[in-house]
Amino acid sequence: MPANRFLDTNILLYGYNLDAPSKRAVAQSLIEDAWLQPGKTAISVQVLQEFHVNFVRQGHSPTEATALIGDFSLWPVIDNSLSLFRLGLSLQARWQLSLWDAMILAAAQTSGAHELLSEDFNHGQDYGGIRVVNPFLGKDEL
Repeated sequence: MPANRFLDTNILLYGYNLDAPSKRAVAQSLIEDAWLQPGKTAISVQVLQEFHVNFVRQGHSPTEATALIGDFSLWPVIDNSLSLFRLGLSLQARWQLSLWDAMILAAAQTSGAHELLSEDFNHGQDYGGIRVVNPFLGKDEL
């Protein structure tokens, strides 16, 4: 069964960011929704990798990061593969994205999602059937 939406790394990171309370609240709500509707929200191995690196960089322990990754791994996870990489390269060329953003888009497409939640893409843009939603618009900290 395809996922409805795909979460980019920044959603997971904001879920644990004490310095951005309004964004944290939005991210926590999205993460909770992912738990309440099993199979409807997908992520990728790249998202898990980026989460680990940045979560630890923010001062959390690698043990805590690993435990959270274990939890997130219960959601649909798109694996890194040569076919995903090739799709990412074609999406990079088509949409003029960085390779890393193209790989997120490729994983979202592979998951079957029609919605990509991220603040790193253009809000509202449709990338061949995947619409980007920035759930943090209007949530900037003062």
